[in-house]
Amino acid sequence: MRARLAVLAAFLIALVVPSIVAITPAHAATGIHVSGTKIVEADGSNLILRGTSHAHTWYTNRTASFAGIKSLGANAVRVVLSGGRWTPNNAADVANVVSLCKQNKLICVLENHDTTGYGEQGGAYTLDQAVDYWVGVKSALDGQEDYVIINIGNEPIGNTAVTPGWTEATSNAIKRMRGAGFDHALMVDAPNWGQDWSFTMRDNARTVAAADPDKNTIFSIHMYGVFDTSAEVIAYMDAFKTAGLPLVVGEFGHDHSDGNPDEDTIMAQAQARGLGYFGWSWSGNGGGVEYLDQVTDFDANALTSWGRRLFNGADGIAQTAVEAKIYGGGSGGDTEDPSRPGTPVASAITSSGATLTWTASTDNVRVTGYDVYRGATRLASTTTNSATLTGLNANTAYTVHVVARDAAGNTSAASAATTFTTLTGPGGSACTPGYKVVNAWQGGFQGEVTINCISAVTSWKTTLTYPAGVNITQNWSSTLSASGGAFTFTNAAWNGSVPAGGSATFGFIGTWSGSGAPPAPAFS
Repeated sequence: MRARLAVLAAFLIALVVPSIVAITPAHAATGIHVSGTKIVEADGSNLILRGTSHAHTWYTNRTASFAGIKSLGANAVRVVLSGGRWTPNNAADVANVVSLCKQNKLICVLENHDTTGYGEQGGAYTLDQAVDYWVGVKSALDGQEDYVIINIGNEPIGNTAVTPGWTEATSNAIKRMRGAGFDHALMVDAPNWGQDWSFTMRDNARTVAAADPDKNTIFSIHMYGVFDTSAEVIAYMDAFKTAGLPLVVGEFGHDHSDGNPDEDTIMAQAQARGLGYFGWSWSGNGGGVEYLDQVTDFDANALTSWGRRLFNGADGIAQTAVEAKIYGGGSGGDTEDPSRPGTPVASAITSSGATLTWTASTDNVRVTGYDVYRGATRLASTTTNSATLTGLNANTAYTVHVVARDAAGNTSAASAATTFTTLTGPGGSACTPGYKVVNAWQGGFQGEVTINCISAVTSWKTTLTYPAGVNITQNWSSTLSASGGAFTFTNAAWNGSVPAGGSATFGFIGTWSGSGAPPAPAFS
């Protein structure tokens, strides 16, 4: 992982219709292999990779990192190796890395970092040279197909066009690996520093998959600043689902110099779809991206904020990783998706949100839980067929659906959606305000508040608190008192009585010293 030049305009323009066409890859009979869009173990057990990257080639003395990564719940680790751009990791070192992975019950994804940014960064190797490296350490990898995935070359092309291009170079590298006798699952990274803003990998994945005589190639996308919205994340994952090709998020972070990745969507969508992911990176980052360290000084007990998010947060490694069956984990070869849950029904609306129920799902082994989504945003997870949603906005319509999951990480199709509207605000008050900006101009705006009541009242009051610099100069259909940035509106003499289910509206003119949209107030 190194700095990227994210060409966002090209990415956004090309989002609309991916051109890859669905194929149904066969799979090699040996070890970890591809089955449709899934990665499975030799016996067909689902393998959803959950882990981090460890920069072994620069920190070969930090071998305790493998135990540390396992202790935080990972089932896999992506290990950085070099064949000569940095101090080479020879066959004996690679054999030791594989042994450390196996001792700690981690699936070992080995990547050659020499290719990073080829065509744009000085000293970068070609994919052909990466294959030379793998051939040179093959003795350490023979017989390890149950435990090892080979990531042929990290981010093999930068943003500069090269000859041969990504499709031909990657296809040739796969064919050379197979010709040299590698039966392992192979992983290939996208160009554009791994981010594929040009959609070269997306649009040519079918050709590359077909070039593998074993039909055992996994595609890896690196999600940094190019993937800073949920729409971009979802569209890219959808393209590979449509194509029937296996995808993993080979790297991603919570922040980056080229933009702010949407890590919440990346993790939630990976979990919902049963896709693997690897956060970058365990420890030892430099060059201005030290904030991507997940632990301080390689200490598993010293998690950073990024590390806490990745390992212990929603859809994180501790919550979602399942140990590979080859190590005694897994779920007995469970590869069947749960059946579709029934349509959820809003059974009660409370002051803190909505309580939903739905028909329980079934599975050939067992259903372990459900996730409630509003679009791509996960609102709740539960082990039963009901959930109470909290933290919702008052007077807001929510359209939600439910996805079931089983112990192997298989998921169901989304349920039919249901829509409900929250009715009461914090504390169960009888009336809640709805706010909008009617008009705005440089230095001023017109606001409007509608008081919605679920039971009859004879008076109402609400306070709008704005940041410094906002002042309200005129109001109507209300009385106003001000203290600092807090503006308290009470009913006028003629509109205090509101029937159950009714509303009252008042308006005002405000001034502020900023530019752009006027600031939103807090209500009390």
